[in-house]
Amino acid sequence: VKVVVVGNPANTNCLIASKSAPSIPKENFSCLTRLDHNRAKSQIALKLGVTANDVKNVIIWGNHSSTQYPDVNHAKVNVKGKEFGVYDAI
Repeated sequence: VKVVVVGNPANTNCLIASKSAPSIPKENFSCLTRLDHNRAKSQIALKLGVTANDVKNVIIWGNHSSTQYPDVNHAKVNVKGKEFGVYDAI
């Protein structure tokens, strides 16, 4: 089974749902902030001329709202076979 949580606070509700169903693998849970995560990866990829699959470790803090904070401090990008921190690559 796959579980998608869309009600805010989405990330909190997703955590509660995963804790309430321990027999379902954690990677089967996702929430609305995944959309924001994918958008952040895409924007980084466009800026660097790579695909979104070349960007990893982007974090979205907060819920799907005006208070969320995309965090790229730990993000990595693969450029021509070499991995760089996003800030270094930009």
